[in-house]
Amino acid sequence: MKEQGYLALVLHAHLPYIRHPEHENFLEESWLYEAITETYIPLIRIFEKLAEEGIEYSITMSLTPPLVAMLTDPLLQERYVRHIEKLIELAAKEVERTKWIPSLHPVALMYQQRFNEARYIFVDKYKKNIVTAFKDLQDAGFLEIITCPATHGYLPLMDICPEAVRAQIKIGVNSYIQNFGKRPRGIWLSECGYHPGHDVFLKESGLRYFFTDTHGILNASPRPKYGVFAPIYCESGVGAFGRDTDSSKQVWSAREGYPGDYDYREFYRDIGFDLEWDYVHPYMNANNIRTFTGIKYYRITGPTTDKEPYIPERAREKAAIHAGNFMFNREKQIEYLNTLMDRKPLIVAPYDAELFGHWWFEGPDWLDFLIRKIYYDQDKIKLITPSQYLELYPKNQVCTPSMSSWGYKGYNEVWLEGSNDWIYRHLHKAAERMVELANTFPNANGTMKRALNQAAREVLLAQSSDWAFIMKTDTVVPYAVKRTKEHISKFNSLYESIKTNNIDEGWLSSIESRDNIFSEIDYKVYSNA
Repeated sequence: MKEQGYLALVLHAHLPYIRHPEHENFLEESWLYEAITETYIPLIRIFEKLAEEGIEYSITMSLTPPLVAMLTDPLLQERYVRHIEKLIELAAKEVERTKWIPSLHPVALMYQQRFNEARYIFVDKYKKNIVTAFKDLQDAGFLEIITCPATHGYLPLMDICPEAVRAQIKIGVNSYIQNFGKRPRGIWLSECGYHPGHDVFLKESGLRYFFTDTHGILNASPRPKYGVFAPIYCESGVGAFGRDTDSSKQVWSAREGYPGDYDYREFYRDIGFDLEWDYVHPYMNANNIRTFTGIKYYRITGPTTDKEPYIPERAREKAAIHAGNFMFNREKQIEYLNTLMDRKPLIVAPYDAELFGHWWFEGPDWLDFLIRKIYYDQDKIKLITPSQYLELYPKNQVCTPSMSSWGYKGYNEVWLEGSNDWIYRHLHKAAERMVELANTFPNANGTMKRALNQAAREVLLAQSSDWAFIMKTDTVVPYAVKRTKEHISKFNSLYESIKTNNIDEGWLSSIESRDNIFSEIDYKVYSNA
């Protein structure tokens, strides 16, 4: 195959660390269960089937440390099994209820099959640990899994304490090694948030590349010769790959992109809100609150509340058409770029993984069709990973990317504005104090070491970019505020008890049990010695 250029599809899989052993039924934990059923298992199913059929492909995928921690946690694994079994029970009731409704009954049967298949893959095939599936796909050469800062901390707003930036990166790398048995080659910087100079910390941790938003590359100094269609090297030697705007917009935009097509499934029309309370009540994750079940019978239809029934076959046909359109546009893009460059161009197309299946129900089918079409129907494009591209073209222009993110307006505004700016004085002080503790107690043992490690966990959990994002988007704001305050409060209590050597071991055990991420953490990662 003499391809003219390359396409790097990048899926960023992330959820905030939510684990509440103190509650039997916690609403926000359902975010994980929905993503397992609607995104991660469908992606596994598609990736494995492509591999079984001998179709060659290369996809880059980040699995963030908080997500991996939740997917490998026995408590959450057992809770997911109960969740999917309740959905299987509900789907069976829906098959019976819709028996005499021809427009809905085939869709009810579809959900029944999907939920049973999800349980089989999760429980029987992978023994409740689907991280194994992604690891196997990486080991077979189909995926390149990359890491992320430890708790998806937004690094540009941590620059006031470089040790905190370094800790987020090192702990993210160490978590990856622990779970995948090898070092990661690349990293997804949380929210594509890059601050000039942070690549030095990536270099220290052995990382070869990262991603930034389009303007992070286009505004680099000096201006890159190839724009975003080839990587640049920072002065540290770490590669930076820029997002292609055109390919992103086609998939991301609900108005101008594929997900808004009227034949696709409507996300918001769910039986959890449509049917009688007594009927759906046993299947709600929070007993007195209506929530999504994942069973939805209507298509987008248009800007109207009068939605028409969903027709899966028509939606799949549209997904195939859109996959062909996406490939055609990338072919033309590469044909044009090939006339301007002295190397084969690279188009980097990064997306949140949860778009595929959860928000855009047909997204996994679209991805399946796209990979097949690229393999069978053309010879201009080849799927590639960033590390493979760096092997092909090890010499690249040296530039300094500009500060950037892929958030609204492209810089810090999403994570630093009126709704959430109050958190940073506390986060900065906690990070500063964590460095102080690591320097003051360089060789702690026993209970003191446990307390120092737990203090590091609480700082990391407070730094998650998700809390500031939720405050900005005005969704479950009380929960995000509570989580931020709780982690800061726990850290402050640990700080005082460590400084006075007055540690309540019972209390320490209780928060170790609840906030148990990063079992192998070493607080000395915060030391600046």
